[in-house]
Amino acid sequence: MRRRLAALAVLSAIGICSNAQAANSDPVGDMITSLLAGGLPGTGVFNVKATLYHAGAKGVGALDSLGCKVVPMRTIAVDKTVIPRRTVLFIKETVGLKMPDGREHDGYWYATDIGSAIKGQRIDLYTGRGAGSMKQMQQLNLAQLTAVKVRQFEGCPPN
Repeated sequence: MRRRLAALAVLSAIGICSNAQAANSDPVGDMITSLLAGGLPGTGVFNVKATLYHAGAKGVGALDSLGCKVVPMRTIAVDKTVIPRRTVLFIKETVGLKMPDGREHDGYWYATDIGSAIKGQRIDLYTGRGAGSMKQMQQLNLAQLTAVKVRQFEGCPPN
């Protein structure tokens, strides 16, 4: 919590000193709102509760809500009112996990799916086909993670 408050103080100081900040903004109000919502104001940082999902689960098909192919350990379901679809997110806690092709995960995920149970500061990480695909990521189920917005993308994410 101290680290978060220190980061907020630094971000506020930078924002106050910057001419890029809008004249009618309220940095203190933004900080209070961000603490209540679980993110940092205007930074694209989201503190989210993660769950896992896999193909073969009820209602999970081969395509996401954009009509793109779901990609194991890359596709993420979000509440699109909190994190817009077509957002690339970096999740530090996933760096180094073993990918289906044997490589290590680089931490980048693609927000292309939504789910009826994904509301507010929640995300759902797609692990692959069958419940066995969730095994190596089980420590992340129901964990609080930090997702950082990297950029927006067009089309479908890479496979």
